[in-house]
Amino acid sequence: MDRNRIVAGLDVHKDSIFLCIMRHDEAIIFEKTYGTLTTQLRQMRADMLMHGVTECAMESTAVYWVPVWNELCEYMSLRLANPQFIKQLPGRKSDIKDAQWIAECQLKNLIRESFVPDPIVQDMRKLNRRIFNLNEEMTYNKNKLDAAMQRCGFRLSNYVSNTGGKSYQGVVRAISQGETDAEKLLALVHGRTVNKHGHDTIIGAVTGNFSSVDITVIRQYLAMIDLLATQLEECQKELTAMSETHFPEQYRRLQTIPGVKERAATAIIAETGADMSMFAKATNLVGWCGLKPRNDESNRKIKSNRITHGNRYLRQILIEIAWVASRTRNCFFSNFSYVQVTVKKKRKMKIQVAIARKILVAVWHMLTNEEDFVDIYLERLEEQKLIQQQIEQLDSSMVI
Repeated sequence: MDRNRIVAGLDVHKDSIFLCIMRHDEAIIFEKTYGTLTTQLRQMRADMLMHGVTECAMESTAVYWVPVWNELCEYMSLRLANPQFIKQLPGRKSDIKDAQWIAECQLKNLIRESFVPDPIVQDMRKLNRRIFNLNEEMTYNKNKLDAAMQRCGFRLSNYVSNTGGKSYQGVVRAISQGETDAEKLLALVHGRTVNKHGHDTIIGAVTGNFSSVDITVIRQYLAMIDLLATQLEECQKELTAMSETHFPEQYRRLQTIPGVKERAATAIIAETGADMSMFAKATNLVGWCGLKPRNDESNRKIKSNRITHGNRYLRQILIEIAWVASRTRNCFFSNFSYVQVTVKKKRKMKIQVAIARKILVAVWHMLTNEEDFVDIYLERLEEQKLIQQQIEQLDSSMVI
């Protein structure tokens, strides 16, 4: 053990931080409680530097650890720990003892640190997760808008594929401007929808009882949806610009994967940082994302093989990629999906998780080895075509 090591343990809460500084011989040389204001964090940093702290560990408590990390990261080696991995045994427990325990674990190198990306990637994460939140709010407001229309007797959503389509949106916007005549609203519905369900049915679907208050509510929902769409476009535009500026080669390379375009590529870079050095093997990245089946066995009985918890933002975008890739013609993932679902009769959702896991393994190898995606299914098709051509040439020569 290094006899010059002086480490600190921080137990971080919303309005207080408990600091414990330990020496190499596990002697406590300083303990104090601080507030969470920026000036108080800087005073804590000054006290830590005065006592010669070179290493510090803290728990990842909600988002409260982030300002503490930002104040300390330039002055000492930091380690962020998952609370589940350093949990104390139950018993006599207090905040001060928690800080002591964290410092002791750091001193004995028992803490498995969490992945904290560079500041640029952290900014990209903020934009990416903002996009996820905006999409959730967009879905919520669209559902509330349709509910408001249904209360007025408007039933067009029963006959169109989705409420974001041109026909539905055109009719709703006309109603928000005061137009309630059924024949005029019918003219805004796509002719294919009218032909499929019949003129009288669609007339009845767009006929409703709209009061002035209903129209006001509908107009406000539409304004909210337009605002969210503008913010989504702004966030994605800035996220794409940052990807092209800081990770141009990785951004281009990721888009060679079937199903990955601008949105998916920027999301993968924002969540992983495009730096695979933090993950020794592809299986480490898969486990961190939460796509690895759990190992839950007792008395030789498997109790659960569901996937584990992990980075839900990365996992969600990978599942979306998997659905697109499974529908892409002449690629490995669509062929894999067909064989597993149609031939082996496995559940489709389980296969999408498996495809997402395969895509993430491919991402790890591509970014580690700096290689583009190579579709082995296409290579096999080319080999089969070449063999077929050779057979045909051989047959024709034998006929001559």
